[in-house]
Amino acid sequence: MNIHKSYTVDEATKILENFCAYQERCHKEVERKLHDLKMISEAKEKIILHLLKYDFLNEERFAKAFARGKFSIKKWGKHKIVNELKFRDISIYNIKSALEEINNDDYLNVLDELAVKKWALINESNSFKKRNKLSVYLISKGYESDLVYKVVKKFI
Repeated sequence: MNIHKSYTVDEATKILENFCAYQERCHKEVERKLHDLKMISEAKEKIILHLLKYDFLNEERFAKAFARGKFSIKKWGKHKIVNELKFRDISIYNIKSALEEINNDDYLNVLDELAVKKWALINESNSFKKRNKLSVYLISKGYESDLVYKVVKKFI
């Protein structure tokens, strides 16, 4: 027997306030959580409006925090950050705003650091193959191919 607990709008609102206060969330995550709580459409709308009104839910703030975090902690490049934000249905305006959070000098320095570390770890005697493996790795991290090729050229 599968019995689901049902929540009042006030109970669900408190759950979602805590959910959003714990870390920045996007609309898609909030809607998924409301779906998991089995809330009806009218209740979902009321709760989302409440979260927006009281600034628990702010898509621009989410996008900026996401970009800063993925770049500084996971060392992701801009392409990967943009793709993940698009996957979360973040607007182009908020994506552009989020990318402005990443300092260009820091970005290039992190790309250089990643390249140096990975170069030392690649076990390949053929320098062409080694540079190719490095390029594939950096592009998979989300860095732009023109920047990757400039960095990889240094390893000749």
